[in-house]
Amino acid sequence: MERWEREQILGEWGVRDPNPPEQAGARRLAEDIEGSPLKGKPTRRRLRNFRPSLEGYVASQGGPLPYMQRLREIELETEAHIVRLEELRSELAEELGGDAVVFSRRWRQLAASWNFSEVNDLIERHNRWYPVEARLAMDPRTGDFVRINGKPYRLEPLDAGWILERFPTARRAAAA
Repeated sequence: MERWEREQILGEWGVRDPNPPEQAGARRLAEDIEGSPLKGKPTRRRLRNFRPSLEGYVASQGGPLPYMQRLREIELETEAHIVRLEELRSELAEELGGDAVVFSRRWRQLAASWNFSEVNDLIERHNRWYPVEARLAMDPRTGDFVRINGKPYRLEPLDAGWILERFPTARRAAAA
C-alpha cells in the first residue's frame, strides 16, 4: 500500500474539507436553527451527579436483586393458592349440590382454616426490607418512604378475608 493510500484511509493529513453529504447536513442544521430563540445562547449543562459504585456494579452482575426474587415468589405462591382454592370451591359446590347455606358455612370454615404462613412470611420480609433493598427515598412531608406509582410499597398479608373477597360465599358464584 502506498503512503497516499494510508493517509487517505487513516486521515493522517489533518482536518479535511467537508464532503457533499456533510455540507448538506450542515445546511439543514443551519435552516433548523434559523429563527430559534436559543440560537447563539449557551445551552444548560447537564450535570451527572453520580459515580458508578461498587455496589451498583456488583448488583448489575448478580442478576435480580433479593426484593425482585421475593416479589416473584410472593406472586407464584399467591397464584398457587388461587388455583387450589378454585379447585376446592368447585369440588365443594359439586359435593353440596344446591344447598347454599351449608356451602356458605363450609366455605367460611375452609377460609378461616387456610394456611398462608409461607406467603405471609415472604410478605412480612418484603415489607421490612423492600425500602432498603430498593433504596427508596424518604418523603419529608410524611416521614415515610415514597410511594411507588402512587401506591404504598407495603403488601397486605393474606387471610380469610382475602379468600372471601376473591371467592364470595354466594352459591351462584361458586357454580360459575
